[in-house]
Amino acid sequence: MRFTTVLKSLVGCEQAVPEDVRFEAESQVIVVAVRPRSRARRRCGICRTRCPRFDAGAGRRRWRHLDAAGLQLYLEANAPRVTCKRHGVVVAAVPWARHDAGHTLDFDQQVAWLATECSKSATAQLMRTAWRTIGSILSRYQRDADAGIDRLACLRRIGIDEISYRKGQKYMTVVVDHDSRHVVWMCEGHGKDRLREFFDALGEERSHRLTHISADGAEWIADVVAERAPNAVRAMDPFHVVAWATDALDEERRSAWNRARREAADPDLARKLKHSRHALWKNPEDLTARQQAKLAWIAANDPRLHRAYLLKEGLRTIYRIARTEGAHAAAEALDRWLSWARRCRIPAFVELTRKIRRHHDAILHAIVEELSNGLIESTNTKTRLIIRRGFGFRSADAVIALVMLCLGGNRPTLPRRQLT
Repeated sequence: MRFTTVLKSLVGCEQAVPEDVRFEAESQVIVVAVRPRSRARRRCGICRTRCPRFDAGAGRRRWRHLDAAGLQLYLEANAPRVTCKRHGVVVAAVPWARHDAGHTLDFDQQVAWLATECSKSATAQLMRTAWRTIGSILSRYQRDADAGIDRLACLRRIGIDEISYRKGQKYMTVVVDHDSRHVVWMCEGHGKDRLREFFDALGEERSHRLTHISADGAEWIADVVAERAPNAVRAMDPFHVVAWATDALDEERRSAWNRARREAADPDLARKLKHSRHALWKNPEDLTARQQAKLAWIAANDPRLHRAYLLKEGLRTIYRIARTEGAHAAAEALDRWLSWARRCRIPAFVELTRKIRRHHDAILHAIVEELSNGLIESTNTKTRLIIRRGFGFRSADAVIALVMLCLGGNRPTLPRRQLT
């Protein structure tokens, strides 16, 4: 086998012609001198259009390539400049690297794969690059990966939510496709303006084709959905509805504790009520024998708090009825629950009744369509894991790039390997 054939395999780019190789003993690196093939020369680094040569540029330039035999490997070539009609004077494109990048395409691809499989610190150590450089590589790799993909095509059923990615009220807005189960859009920030950016990217015609949108009870989501997707049915996530009831129950538990502590002046009763939180929160089928005894004690000593517990469980039972007896029976059960809660004389649940009535149609749609935000909550959990695994990110762009690579349905592969 000819040595030039080995060099071609080492470089891994059909449009590159290896010219020479040398070992620099002082820095312990291998340098392969290459040049683009004639059809890949004199092209704009941004748009890849063939352009006239301008000058020799800054001379020879190096790009970091994949290691060879445990040694760092660099590709070295001339970096002339060309004159582009659209972009002016720019450095000519090279077929083995992206414009304005100091790493080869193979290097970027391997870093992207490692970042989706292990921690950011481990990736930086293995690839012998700076920790911050990983975020830059992920951002440009993800931009190129999305260049030929329309993630917003054929959307019909989507879920919308927000997630905190840093301390200090730093949020991102996330949109997930229920049918493909992939993240299709993310941006930094939350609120009406950010969600309108999604619908602007989607376009008016495709927005009107949306049939179902799941979300929590945030007013900013409901308002924008009604404004930009009038044909879509908004489904109120069951998890958040039950969470409202749990919060109302906890508010009543604190009220019961304060009544026992201040009005009844019974410290022993107050202490027992204070430590009843887990027994009240857990599902009946998951209660331990001790927690069941605690509930029985509450029923005997504080009927009002026990009534609040039954209201919470009654609301949760509605969704079980929807699965076993159908949507019509669940809708009737919801109306009976609202009537019961309105007359319960527990302020927290009376207020909950008003909130549920405001979102009544969205809650019924979730029951009828069997649509929840469980998929997007799972996405948020995975996003937090990605952030934690990377030991934090300084910019939202790096987080979004890694989340889209991991959960966007277009995960990177190792360079020059076929999928099995």
